[in-house]
Amino acid sequence: MSGIYSRTLILLGFMALISAMTWFGMGPVPGLAIAALQLLLMLLFHVHHLAKLYAWLKRPTLDLVPESFGSWDEVYTQLYQMVRTQSRSQHKLSTALDRFISAGEAMPDGVVVLNEKDRIEWCNPVAMRHFGLDRRQDIGQQISYLVRTPDFVNYLHTHDAAHPLTYRSARDKDLILTIQLVPFDSTRKLLISRDITQLEKIQTVHRDFVANVSHELRTPLTVIGGFLETLIDLTHPDPVITHKYMDLMLSQTKRMQRIVEDLLTLSRLENQQNCLRAEPVNIPQLLQSILSEAQGLSAGRHQISLDIATDLWIQGSRDELHSAFANLVSNAVRYTPEGGQIRLSWRMEQRQPTFTVCDTGIGIDAQHIPRLTERFYRVDKGRARDTGGTGLGLAIVKHILLRHDARLDISSELGCGSRFSVTFPIGHVITTSQKTPEAHTTNL
Repeated sequence: MSGIYSRTLILLGFMALISAMTWFGMGPVPGLAIAALQLLLMLLFHVHHLAKLYAWLKRPTLDLVPESFGSWDEVYTQLYQMVRTQSRSQHKLSTALDRFISAGEAMPDGVVVLNEKDRIEWCNPVAMRHFGLDRRQDIGQQISYLVRTPDFVNYLHTHDAAHPLTYRSARDKDLILTIQLVPFDSTRKLLISRDITQLEKIQTVHRDFVANVSHELRTPLTVIGGFLETLIDLTHPDPVITHKYMDLMLSQTKRMQRIVEDLLTLSRLENQQNCLRAEPVNIPQLLQSILSEAQGLSAGRHQISLDIATDLWIQGSRDELHSAFANLVSNAVRYTPEGGQIRLSWRMEQRQPTFTVCDTGIGIDAQHIPRLTERFYRVDKGRARDTGGTGLGLAIVKHILLRHDARLDISSELGCGSRFSVTFPIGHVITTSQKTPEAHTTNL
Protein backbone atom coordinates (compact mmCIF):
# COMPACT_ATOMS: atom_id res chain seq x y z
CA MET A 1 0.00 0.00 0.00
CA SER A 2 2.86 2.42 0.72
CA GLY A 3 4.04 1.95 -2.88
CA ILE A 4 0.64 2.90 -4.24
CA TYR A 5 0.49 5.99 -2.01
CA SER A 6 3.96 7.12 -2.99
CA ARG A 7 3.32 6.61 -6.71
CA THR A 8 0.02 8.49 -6.47
CA LEU A 9 1.61 11.39 -4.57
CA ILE A 10 4.46 11.61 -7.07
CA LEU A 11 1.99 11.62 -9.95
CA LEU A 12 -0.15 14.30 -8.32
CA GLY A 13 2.97 16.36 -7.57
CA PHE A 14 4.08 16.07 -11.19
CA MET A 15 0.61 17.13 -12.38
CA ALA A 16 0.63 20.10 -9.97
CA LEU A 17 4.07 21.14 -11.24
CA ILE A 18 2.89 21.16 -14.88
CA SER A 19 -0.25 23.11 -13.96
CA ALA A 20 1.85 25.67 -11.99
CA MET A 21 4.30 26.11 -14.84
CA THR A 22 1.41 26.65 -17.26
CA TRP A 23 -0.15 29.13 -14.80
CA PHE A 24 3.00 31.23 -14.56
CA GLY A 25 3.85 30.92 -18.25
CA MET A 26 0.46 31.28 -19.93
CA GLY A 27 -1.85 32.62 -17.27
CA PRO A 28 -4.33 31.23 -14.79
CA VAL A 29 -6.95 30.02 -17.29
CA PRO A 30 -4.62 27.74 -19.27
CA GLY A 31 -3.09 26.55 -15.97
CA LEU A 32 -6.48 25.56 -14.57
CA ALA A 33 -7.40 23.97 -17.90
CA ILE A 34 -4.25 21.83 -17.90
CA ALA A 35 -4.91 20.81 -14.26
CA ALA A 36 -8.52 19.86 -15.07
CA LEU A 37 -7.42 17.89 -18.15
CA GLN A 38 -4.83 15.94 -16.17
CA LEU A 39 -7.34 15.10 -13.43
CA LEU A 40 -9.85 14.01 -16.08
CA LEU A 41 -7.31 11.73 -17.75
CA MET A 42 -6.35 10.30 -14.38
CA LEU A 43 -10.03 9.69 -13.55
CA LEU A 44 -10.65 8.01 -16.92
CA PHE A 45 -7.57 5.81 -16.37
CA HIS A 46 -8.86 4.61 -13.00
CA VAL A 47 -12.44 4.17 -14.28
CA HIS A 48 -11.13 2.08 -17.19
CA HIS A 49 -9.23 -0.23 -14.88
CA LEU A 50 -12.13 -0.45 -12.45
CA ALA A 51 -14.25 -1.61 -15.39
CA LYS A 52 -11.59 -4.20 -16.32
CA LEU A 53 -11.45 -5.37 -12.68
CA TYR A 54 -15.24 -5.60 -12.53
CA ALA A 55 -15.34 -7.63 -15.75
CA TRP A 56 -12.66 -9.98 -14.42
CA LEU A 57 -14.49 -10.47 -11.11
CA LYS A 58 -17.42 -11.87 -13.07
CA ARG A 59 -15.12 -14.63 -14.40
CA PRO A 60 -12.17 -14.72 -12.01
CA THR A 61 -9.68 -17.03 -13.72
CA LEU A 62 -5.95 -16.99 -13.22
CA ASP A 63 -5.12 -16.68 -16.92
CA LEU A 64 -7.35 -13.61 -17.42
CA VAL A 65 -5.99 -11.35 -14.65
CA PRO A 66 -5.67 -7.88 -16.31
CA GLU A 67 -2.32 -6.22 -16.95
CA SER A 68 -1.43 -2.52 -16.62
CA PHE A 69 1.23 -0.15 -15.27
CA GLY A 70 1.68 2.13 -12.35
CA SER A 71 -0.48 1.65 -9.28
CA TRP A 72 -2.80 -0.75 -11.10
CA ASP A 73 0.12 -2.99 -12.04
CA GLU A 74 0.84 -3.49 -8.34
CA VAL A 75 -2.86 -4.13 -7.66
CA TYR A 76 -3.06 -6.70 -10.45
CA THR A 77 0.18 -8.33 -9.34
CA GLN A 78 -1.13 -8.74 -5.79
CA LEU A 79 -4.43 -9.97 -7.17
CA TYR A 80 -2.63 -12.51 -9.36
CA GLN A 81 -0.64 -13.80 -6.37
CA MET A 82 -3.79 -14.05 -4.25
CA VAL A 83 -5.73 -15.91 -6.94
CA ARG A 84 -2.82 -18.25 -7.53
CA THR A 85 -2.55 -19.05 -3.82
CA GLN A 86 -6.29 -19.53 -3.61
CA SER A 87 -6.19 -21.80 -6.66
CA ARG A 88 -3.51 -23.95 -5.02
CA SER A 89 -5.49 -24.14 -1.79
CA GLN A 90 -8.64 -24.99 -3.71
CA HIS A 91 -6.79 -27.70 -5.61
CA LYS A 92 -5.51 -29.17 -2.34
CA LEU A 93 -8.99 -29.05 -0.82
CA SER A 94 -10.48 -30.57 -3.97
CA THR A 95 -7.88 -33.35 -3.91
CA ALA A 96 -8.52 -33.98 -0.21
CA LEU A 97 -12.27 -34.03 -0.84
CA ASP A 98 -11.83 -36.45 -3.76
CA ARG A 99 -9.72 -38.71 -1.55
CA PHE A 100 -12.32 -38.55 1.21
CA ILE A 101 -15.09 -39.40 -1.24
CA SER A 102 -13.01 -42.20 -2.79
CA ALA A 103 -12.26 -43.59 0.67
CA GLY A 104 -15.93 -43.36 1.59
CA GLU A 105 -16.94 -45.05 -1.65
CA ALA A 106 -14.50 -47.90 -0.99
CA MET A 107 -15.45 -48.46 2.65
CA PRO A 108 -17.09 -51.82 3.40
CA ASP A 109 -19.41 -50.06 5.85
CA GLY A 110 -22.22 -47.68 5.00
CA VAL A 111 -21.54 -43.98 5.62
CA VAL A 112 -24.14 -41.19 5.58
CA VAL A 113 -23.18 -37.55 6.28
CA LEU A 114 -26.02 -35.75 8.10
CA ASN A 115 -26.36 -32.07 8.98
CA GLU A 116 -27.74 -30.65 12.23
CA LYS A 117 -31.31 -31.30 11.01
CA ASP A 118 -30.55 -34.92 10.05
CA ARG A 119 -30.69 -34.10 6.36
CA ILE A 120 -28.54 -36.16 4.02
CA GLU A 121 -25.49 -34.36 2.63
CA TRP A 122 -23.72 -37.40 1.19
CA CYS A 123 -23.80 -41.20 1.34
CA ASN A 124 -21.71 -44.01 -0.10
CA PRO A 125 -23.00 -46.96 -2.20
CA VAL A 126 -23.03 -49.35 0.77
CA ALA A 127 -25.31 -47.00 2.73
CA MET A 128 -27.54 -46.74 -0.32
CA ARG A 129 -27.95 -50.54 -0.26
CA HIS A 130 -28.39 -50.69 3.52
CA PHE A 131 -31.05 -47.99 3.75
CA GLY A 132 -32.52 -48.01 0.25
CA LEU A 133 -31.29 -44.49 -0.54
CA ASP A 134 -30.85 -42.85 -3.94
CA ARG A 135 -28.00 -40.36 -3.94
CA ARG A 136 -29.35 -38.50 -6.95
CA GLN A 137 -32.75 -37.86 -5.38
CA ASP A 138 -32.34 -38.07 -1.61
CA ILE A 139 -29.58 -35.52 -0.98
CA GLY A 140 -31.11 -32.82 1.23
CA GLN A 141 -33.90 -35.10 2.44
CA GLN A 142 -34.37 -35.83 6.13
CA ILE A 143 -33.29 -39.42 6.62
CA SER A 144 -36.07 -40.23 9.09
CA TYR A 145 -38.55 -39.56 6.26
CA LEU A 146 -36.85 -42.21 4.14
CA VAL A 147 -36.07 -44.82 6.82
CA ARG A 148 -39.18 -45.04 8.97
CA THR A 149 -38.42 -48.03 11.19
CA PRO A 150 -39.39 -46.94 14.75
CA ASP A 151 -36.16 -48.23 16.35
CA PHE A 152 -34.09 -46.33 13.80
CA VAL A 153 -36.05 -43.09 14.21
CA ASN A 154 -35.86 -43.28 18.03
CA TYR A 155 -32.11 -43.88 17.92
CA LEU A 156 -31.66 -40.95 15.56
CA HIS A 157 -33.61 -38.62 17.86
CA THR A 158 -31.74 -39.66 21.00
CA HIS A 159 -28.35 -38.83 19.38
CA ASP A 160 -26.79 -41.65 21.38
CA ALA A 161 -23.29 -41.81 19.90
CA ALA A 162 -21.92 -44.06 22.64
CA HIS A 163 -24.05 -47.14 21.94
CA PRO A 164 -24.67 -48.69 18.50
CA LEU A 165 -28.09 -50.00 17.53
CA THR A 166 -28.73 -53.44 16.07
CA TYR A 167 -31.19 -52.83 13.29
CA ARG A 168 -33.07 -55.25 11.03
CA SER A 169 -33.73 -53.73 7.64
CA ALA A 170 -37.36 -53.11 6.78
CA ARG A 171 -36.62 -53.62 3.08
CA ASP A 172 -34.73 -56.90 3.47
CA LYS A 173 -35.71 -58.99 6.50
CA ASP A 174 -32.56 -61.11 6.11
CA LEU A 175 -30.31 -58.03 6.46
CA ILE A 176 -29.14 -57.21 9.99
CA LEU A 177 -27.14 -54.03 10.61
CA THR A 178 -25.44 -52.22 13.45
CA ILE A 179 -25.72 -48.45 13.12
CA GLN A 180 -23.89 -45.77 15.07
CA LEU A 181 -23.88 -41.96 15.06
CA VAL A 182 -20.44 -40.32 15.11
CA PRO A 183 -20.35 -36.49 15.50
CA PHE A 184 -17.37 -34.96 13.66
CA ASP A 185 -17.99 -31.21 13.94
CA SER A 186 -20.41 -28.81 15.60
CA THR A 187 -23.18 -29.36 13.05
CA ARG A 188 -22.52 -32.59 11.19
CA LYS A 189 -22.40 -36.25 12.09
CA LEU A 190 -21.71 -39.56 10.41
CA LEU A 191 -24.22 -42.40 10.40
CA ILE A 192 -22.20 -45.59 10.03
CA SER A 193 -23.87 -48.91 9.23
CA ARG A 194 -22.28 -52.37 9.22
CA ASP A 195 -23.70 -55.61 7.87
CA ILE A 196 -23.58 -58.22 10.65
CA THR A 197 -25.95 -60.70 9.02
CA GLN A 198 -23.27 -63.36 8.65
CA LEU A 199 -22.05 -62.80 12.22
CA GLU A 200 -25.61 -63.19 13.52
CA LYS A 201 -25.96 -66.41 11.54
CA ILE A 202 -22.71 -67.73 13.01
CA GLN A 203 -23.85 -66.84 16.51
CA THR A 204 -27.21 -68.50 15.86
CA VAL A 205 -25.45 -71.63 14.59
CA HIS A 206 -23.21 -71.56 17.66
CA ARG A 207 -26.18 -71.26 20.02
CA ASP A 208 -28.02 -74.04 18.19
CA PHE A 209 -24.89 -76.19 18.28
CA VAL A 210 -24.44 -75.78 22.03
CA ALA A 211 -28.14 -76.48 22.58
CA ASN A 212 -28.01 -79.56 20.35
CA VAL A 213 -24.87 -80.94 22.00
CA SER A 214 -26.43 -80.40 25.41
CA HIS A 215 -29.61 -82.13 24.29
CA GLU A 216 -27.78 -85.04 22.67
CA LEU A 217 -25.63 -85.68 25.75
CA ARG A 218 -28.42 -85.07 28.25
CA THR A 219 -30.45 -88.09 27.10
CA PRO A 220 -27.78 -90.77 27.61
CA LEU A 221 -26.61 -89.12 30.83
CA THR A 222 -30.17 -89.15 32.13
CA VAL A 223 -30.53 -92.83 31.24
CA ILE A 224 -27.23 -93.76 32.87
CA GLY A 225 -27.99 -91.68 35.97
CA GLY A 226 -31.43 -93.26 36.30
CA PHE A 227 -30.07 -96.80 36.09
CA LEU A 228 -27.33 -96.04 38.62
CA GLU A 229 -29.86 -94.60 41.08
CA THR A 230 -32.02 -97.70 40.64
CA LEU A 231 -29.08 -100.02 41.22
CA ILE A 232 -28.00 -98.11 44.32
CA ASP A 233 -31.53 -98.34 45.79
CA LEU A 234 -31.68 -102.12 45.24
CA THR A 235 -30.91 -103.99 48.48
CA HIS A 236 -30.61 -107.39 46.78
CA PRO A 237 -30.03 -106.68 43.07
CA ASP A 238 -31.13 -109.33 40.61
CA PRO A 239 -28.12 -110.37 38.50
CA VAL A 240 -30.27 -110.57 35.36
CA ILE A 241 -31.69 -107.06 35.83
CA THR A 242 -28.29 -105.73 36.81
CA HIS A 243 -26.77 -107.19 33.64
CA LYS A 244 -29.58 -105.69 31.55
CA TYR A 245 -29.04 -102.27 33.13
CA MET A 246 -25.29 -102.55 32.57
CA ASP A 247 -25.83 -103.34 28.89
CA LEU A 248 -28.10 -100.31 28.48
CA MET A 249 -25.65 -98.04 30.28
CA LEU A 250 -22.81 -99.36 28.11
CA SER A 251 -24.87 -98.66 25.01
CA GLN A 252 -25.53 -95.07 26.11
CA THR A 253 -21.87 -94.62 27.06
CA LYS A 254 -20.78 -95.77 23.61
CA ARG A 255 -23.30 -93.38 22.11
CA MET A 256 -21.77 -90.46 24.03
CA GLN A 257 -18.33 -91.65 23.00
CA ARG A 258 -19.35 -91.64 19.33
CA ILE A 259 -20.76 -88.11 19.67
CA VAL A 260 -17.55 -86.85 21.28
CA GLU A 261 -15.40 -88.57 18.64
CA ASP A 262 -17.47 -87.06 15.83
CA LEU A 263 -17.27 -83.62 17.45
CA LEU A 264 -13.49 -83.94 17.67
CA THR A 265 -13.38 -85.03 14.02
CA LEU A 266 -15.43 -82.00 12.99
CA SER A 267 -13.20 -79.70 15.03
CA ARG A 268 -10.11 -81.14 13.35
CA LEU A 269 -11.62 -80.79 9.87
CA GLU A 270 -12.63 -77.16 10.50
CA ASN A 271 -9.22 -76.19 11.84
CA GLN A 272 -7.59 -74.14 9.08
CA GLN A 273 -4.15 -74.95 10.43
CA ASN A 274 -4.82 -78.65 9.86
CA CYS A 275 -3.77 -78.85 6.24
CA LEU A 276 -4.81 -81.73 4.03
CA ARG A 277 -2.07 -84.34 3.74
CA ALA A 278 -2.70 -85.46 0.20
CA GLU A 279 -1.49 -88.78 -1.20
CA PRO A 280 -2.51 -91.05 -4.06
CA VAL A 281 -5.64 -92.92 -2.92
CA ASN A 282 -6.57 -96.21 -4.58
CA ILE A 283 -10.34 -95.63 -4.73
CA PRO A 284 -11.29 -99.07 -6.17
CA GLN A 285 -9.41 -100.79 -3.35
CA LEU A 286 -10.91 -98.39 -0.78
CA LEU A 287 -14.43 -99.17 -2.01
CA GLN A 288 -13.80 -102.91 -1.76
CA SER A 289 -12.94 -102.37 1.91
CA ILE A 290 -16.06 -100.23 2.45
CA LEU A 291 -18.18 -102.92 0.73
CA SER A 292 -16.94 -105.48 3.27
CA GLU A 293 -17.75 -103.14 6.15
CA ALA A 294 -21.25 -102.49 4.77
CA GLN A 295 -21.93 -106.20 4.42
CA GLY A 296 -20.85 -106.73 8.01
CA LEU A 297 -23.10 -103.89 9.20
CA SER A 298 -26.02 -105.22 7.14
CA ALA A 299 -25.56 -108.79 8.41
CA GLY A 300 -27.26 -110.16 5.30
CA ARG A 301 -30.38 -108.00 5.58
CA HIS A 302 -29.70 -106.12 2.30
CA GLN A 303 -28.49 -106.76 -1.22
CA ILE A 304 -25.32 -104.67 -1.53
CA SER A 305 -23.45 -104.41 -4.86
CA LEU A 306 -20.37 -102.50 -6.04
CA ASP A 307 -19.83 -101.37 -9.64
CA ILE A 308 -16.31 -100.11 -10.40
CA ALA A 309 -16.38 -98.74 -13.95
CA THR A 310 -13.03 -96.91 -13.76
CA ASP A 311 -9.70 -97.57 -12.07
CA LEU A 312 -8.96 -93.87 -11.42
CA TRP A 313 -7.21 -92.86 -8.22
CA ILE A 314 -7.69 -89.58 -6.37
CA GLN A 315 -5.17 -87.24 -4.77
CA GLY A 316 -6.35 -86.81 -1.20
CA SER A 317 -6.43 -88.22 2.32
CA ARG A 318 -7.25 -91.92 2.41
CA ASP A 319 -8.50 -91.82 5.99
CA GLU A 320 -10.78 -88.85 5.37
CA LEU A 321 -12.19 -90.26 2.13
CA HIS A 322 -12.77 -93.59 3.87
CA SER A 323 -14.66 -91.77 6.62
CA ALA A 324 -16.80 -89.81 4.13
CA PHE A 325 -17.66 -92.79 1.91
CA ALA A 326 -18.27 -95.08 4.90
CA ASN A 327 -20.67 -92.50 6.42
CA LEU A 328 -22.74 -92.41 3.22
CA VAL A 329 -22.82 -96.20 2.95
CA SER A 330 -23.65 -96.78 6.63
CA ASN A 331 -26.53 -94.28 6.34
CA ALA A 332 -27.87 -96.25 3.40
CA VAL A 333 -27.69 -99.47 5.44
CA ARG A 334 -29.38 -97.94 8.48
CA TYR A 335 -32.23 -96.31 6.57
CA THR A 336 -32.98 -99.10 4.12
CA PRO A 337 -35.52 -101.69 5.30
CA GLU A 338 -34.60 -105.36 5.34
CA GLY A 339 -34.55 -106.87 1.85
CA GLY A 340 -33.74 -103.53 0.21
CA GLN A 341 -30.99 -102.89 -2.33
CA ILE A 342 -27.90 -100.71 -1.93
CA ARG A 343 -25.76 -100.01 -5.01
CA LEU A 344 -22.28 -98.48 -4.82
CA SER A 345 -20.52 -97.26 -7.95
CA TRP A 346 -17.29 -95.55 -9.01
CA ARG A 347 -17.47 -94.21 -12.55
CA MET A 348 -16.93 -91.20 -14.79
CA GLU A 349 -19.99 -88.95 -15.04
CA GLN A 350 -19.81 -85.89 -17.28
CA ARG A 351 -16.02 -86.35 -17.43
CA GLN A 352 -15.65 -86.24 -13.65
CA PRO A 353 -14.94 -89.16 -11.29
CA THR A 354 -18.03 -89.82 -9.18
CA PHE A 355 -18.78 -92.10 -6.24
CA THR A 356 -22.50 -92.87 -5.88
CA VAL A 357 -24.59 -94.58 -3.21
CA CYS A 358 -28.13 -95.53 -4.27
CA ASP A 359 -30.61 -97.27 -1.99
CA THR A 360 -34.24 -98.33 -1.94
CA GLY A 361 -34.73 -97.00 1.58
CA ILE A 362 -37.33 -94.81 3.23
CA GLY A 363 -36.29 -91.71 1.26
CA ILE A 364 -36.22 -88.06 2.32
CA ASP A 365 -38.78 -85.33 1.81
CA ALA A 366 -37.46 -82.60 -0.50
CA GLN A 367 -37.84 -79.89 2.17
CA HIS A 368 -35.22 -81.59 4.37
CA ILE A 369 -32.51 -82.11 1.72
CA PRO A 370 -30.89 -78.62 1.91
CA ARG A 371 -30.35 -79.02 5.66
CA LEU A 372 -29.10 -82.62 5.79
CA THR A 373 -25.45 -81.62 6.23
CA GLU A 374 -26.17 -79.41 9.25
CA ARG A 375 -24.92 -80.64 12.59
CA PHE A 376 -27.46 -82.69 14.53
CA TYR A 377 -30.12 -82.12 11.88
CA ARG A 378 -32.39 -85.13 11.68
CA VAL A 379 -35.44 -85.73 9.53
CA ASP A 380 -36.87 -88.11 12.14
CA LYS A 381 -35.08 -87.71 15.47
CA GLY A 382 -36.50 -90.80 17.06
CA ARG A 383 -35.65 -93.05 14.12
CA ALA A 384 -32.14 -91.56 13.86
CA ARG A 385 -31.34 -92.34 17.48
CA ASP A 386 -32.76 -95.85 17.16
CA THR A 387 -30.39 -96.57 14.27
CA GLY A 388 -27.38 -95.39 16.28
CA GLY A 389 -26.65 -92.18 14.38
CA THR A 390 -25.06 -89.18 16.09
CA GLY A 391 -26.49 -86.57 13.73
CA LEU A 392 -22.98 -85.50 12.71
CA GLY A 393 -22.18 -87.93 9.91
CA LEU A 394 -23.23 -85.82 6.94
CA ALA A 395 -21.68 -82.71 8.50
CA ILE A 396 -18.37 -84.61 8.61
CA VAL A 397 -18.89 -85.71 4.99
CA LYS A 398 -19.48 -82.11 3.91
CA HIS A 399 -16.27 -80.82 5.53
CA ILE A 400 -14.17 -83.69 4.16
CA LEU A 401 -15.44 -83.06 0.65
CA LEU A 402 -14.78 -79.33 0.99
CA ARG A 403 -11.16 -80.14 1.83
CA HIS A 404 -10.99 -82.24 -1.36
CA ASP A 405 -12.79 -79.65 -3.55
CA ALA A 406 -15.50 -82.26 -4.11
CA ARG A 407 -19.25 -81.77 -4.40
CA LEU A 408 -22.08 -83.69 -2.70
CA ASP A 409 -25.34 -84.03 -4.63
CA ILE A 410 -28.42 -85.49 -2.95
CA SER A 411 -31.60 -86.59 -4.66
CA SER A 412 -34.37 -88.47 -2.89
CA GLU A 413 -38.07 -89.15 -2.90
CA LEU A 414 -40.05 -90.08 0.17
CA GLY A 415 -40.67 -93.83 0.16
CA CYS A 416 -38.61 -94.42 -3.00
CA GLY A 417 -35.01 -94.33 -1.82
CA SER A 418 -32.12 -91.88 -2.07
CA ARG A 419 -29.07 -91.16 -4.20
CA PHE A 420 -25.91 -89.56 -2.77
CA SER A 421 -23.20 -88.62 -5.30
CA VAL A 422 -19.69 -87.37 -4.59
CA THR A 423 -18.08 -85.67 -7.60
CA PHE A 424 -14.36 -84.86 -7.67
CA PRO A 425 -12.72 -82.28 -9.93
CA ILE A 426 -10.74 -83.81 -12.77
CA GLY A 427 -7.65 -82.02 -11.43
CA HIS A 428 -7.56 -84.40 -8.44
CA VAL A 429 -7.28 -87.51 -10.62
CA ILE A 430 -3.99 -89.42 -10.30
CA THR A 431 -2.42 -90.69 -13.52
CA THR A 432 -0.70 -94.06 -13.78
CA SER A 433 2.75 -92.47 -13.65
CA GLN A 434 1.90 -90.78 -10.33
CA LYS A 435 0.87 -93.98 -8.54
CA THR A 436 3.46 -95.29 -6.11
CA PRO A 437 5.07 -98.71 -6.73
CA GLU A 438 3.80 -99.89 -3.33
CA ALA A 439 0.28 -98.97 -4.35
CA HIS A 440 0.62 -100.97 -7.58
CA THR A 441 1.73 -104.01 -5.58
CA THR A 442 -1.18 -103.64 -3.18
CA ASN A 443 -3.64 -103.31 -6.03
CA LEU A 444 -2.37 -106.52 -7.61
